[in-house]
Amino acid sequence: MGSGPSASSMKMVSAVITLLLMVVFLGYMMIWSMTPTNTFYLNWFPDVEKKTSSTYLGEQGSTILIYTFPILFIATVASLYLHLVKKYDHDHNTSRFFSQMILSRRLAITKGPLGIVTRTELTFLAMFVALLVWSLYSYMHDIFAFASVQAAQEKTQVWEVKLETAGLSLGLVGNTCLAFLFFPVARGSSVLHFFGLTSEASIKYHIWLGHITMAIFTAHGLCYVIYWSSTQQISQMLEWSKFRTEKAKVSNVAGEIALLAGLVMWATSFGRIRRKFFELFYYSHHLYVVFVIFYVFHIGFAQSCLILPGFYLFLIDRYLRLLQSQKKIRSVAARILPSKTVELNFSKSSGLSYAPTSIAFINVPSISRMQWHPFTITSNSNMDSDKISVVIKCDGSWSHELYQILSSPSPTSRLEVSVEGPYEPPSTNFMRYEKLVLVSGGSGITPFISIIREINFQSNRRGNRTPRIHLICAFKKYANLAMLELLLPVSGTTLDLSRLQLQIEAYITQETEPRTVNKSSIRTILFKPDPSDAPVSAVLGPNSWLWLGAIISSSFIIFLLLIGLLTRFYIFPIDQNTNNMKYPMPASSAFGMLFVCLAITIAASAAFLWNNRENGKELNQIRTMDMSTPAPSPASLVYETELESFPHQSLRQATTVLLGRRPNLKKILSEFKEENIGVYVSGPRTMRQEVAAVCSSFSTDNLHFESISFSW
Repeated sequence: MGSGPSASSMKMVSAVITLLLMVVFLGYMMIWSMTPTNTFYLNWFPDVEKKTSSTYLGEQGSTILIYTFPILFIATVASLYLHLVKKYDHDHNTSRFFSQMILSRRLAITKGPLGIVTRTELTFLAMFVALLVWSLYSYMHDIFAFASVQAAQEKTQVWEVKLETAGLSLGLVGNTCLAFLFFPVARGSSVLHFFGLTSEASIKYHIWLGHITMAIFTAHGLCYVIYWSSTQQISQMLEWSKFRTEKAKVSNVAGEIALLAGLVMWATSFGRIRRKFFELFYYSHHLYVVFVIFYVFHIGFAQSCLILPGFYLFLIDRYLRLLQSQKKIRSVAARILPSKTVELNFSKSSGLSYAPTSIAFINVPSISRMQWHPFTITSNSNMDSDKISVVIKCDGSWSHELYQILSSPSPTSRLEVSVEGPYEPPSTNFMRYEKLVLVSGGSGITPFISIIREINFQSNRRGNRTPRIHLICAFKKYANLAMLELLLPVSGTTLDLSRLQLQIEAYITQETEPRTVNKSSIRTILFKPDPSDAPVSAVLGPNSWLWLGAIISSSFIIFLLLIGLLTRFYIFPIDQNTNNMKYPMPASSAFGMLFVCLAITIAASAAFLWNNRENGKELNQIRTMDMSTPAPSPASLVYETELESFPHQSLRQATTVLLGRRPNLKKILSEFKEENIGVYVSGPRTMRQEVAAVCSSFSTDNLHFESISFSW
């Protein structure tokens, strides 16, 4: 007997929620398209403002209702939807609408500054750029009509008035970009998951939006500097208006500080600089705090509510990550492979499940307390109920230092680690294909480890039909073949490996002769348990989506209560709803930012502490087991396994090693283009672009391409 809703009822609920949220989202986008028009500014908005600008919410009441509430409503309902899907639809059949729309689309661009772009992405990008162009034209057209009159009144040149108008219009258009900038970087966002996206895959949208935003804001600032210089008002650059007047509606100094912070982030975010000086990029990007704070001081909190929802969801996600990162995770063991590769194994909560290609962010305080690095999880939650694993390749200063710590003759007996995540993909579509072609370059093999382990598990379940797998992996050195050892779990399993239809082609690109690896060994280090360590667990427990929805809704209610009480009993008696003409604008902006942070802190902390109490029972059991288990002696902390004795025979038989060659991807894929194939690529940018170009050259609907943003 079933214990939950039937499949038909779940489909009905899914359809209703999807329709509701799409209507709200389309309405939200319609508001942005109408914002620059006179119809909105002179008719719609004043009418809403009269009904919402009460003695409790003040001038921000209208902007909160129009711009903030719809997105937070979508995020809350999407969280409920994702909870229902996870609980009652284990195959995620009801959540595939958006993911299929996104993942099965045709490629439009395979090379260039935008990276790999599909037709759907290009369409939405073109629509967004059209919205910006329309907004800029509408703002400037309406205001330019009065340029001559304004120039006569101010005794200035018409072109100077138009320049000032252009600067104002650019600033207003920049708000549109900024409203969407933070959505892609909220890792646990219910909005992204509802639309079938992940933060890792959406980073390119954040990059696009960041470049557009800073280009517009830079032009905005330059227009005003030139205007002030031309009209002998250069002293305006030092103006920080305490009260809003007809002439001074913003704080110029605050805007300049925000722009400078943004320019530093922008300058260090270009591809070549980011890749060559990653730490400079990483640390300078923390200036987003300065940027947002002074942006709010620049235009006031009421106007900042236009861009609040994206940043609000990002703040919730960031605070939850901060809470999770405070835990020290129980490190179980480390495996060191000859190819300067390390597999770290951590204890995990039995209730924690995750999908293949999930990622986790790792911090090792002994190396750096500030640096968090993303890694693809290679273990499988179906096969490893009490363990979670990540693989780290020695490629960079941070990973090199970690490798030195673990590979030293006297390795550490305890590795202190903090973990954020895991973060799952919204869906795993690879089971629906007849054949999977997995193409990896170097460290890009890590996401495929979790996929192959999942298919291995599913192939041993009665009645399950699994796709055939063709793994094409390219390595620079022959010693890197040791990476293939990670395709199958170390722990003993009862799974029948012969059911796994796996074919491997391993290409060694920089060596033409096989190297002797018989004497090489896999070194395993066992870490001593510590009473203060905890297993990896979901920050909000097994019902994380439901708790996230509760945090979003309750924190928003708390924020409204705080801002309402402050406005009614403190600000309104002074300001009388004059929009900061009598009450200092910096003070109201500071209170607004404080209450946003306070509301999120209260709601998220309460949810975290409640779930932490529930997880405490399991933590006590693990600690009891650790205390009852004798600690390993120093002599048994490290042991070695001969590489030749380790591989499964079936895995070795399925592998063909080709030396001094690169894979001919077009030839390989052309052999299968009549079948229903899923082509997944993970590796360097050049390889991903090459595979994308090959896939786009085939005019068939049977071949589906996806680039996985691997983390190593």
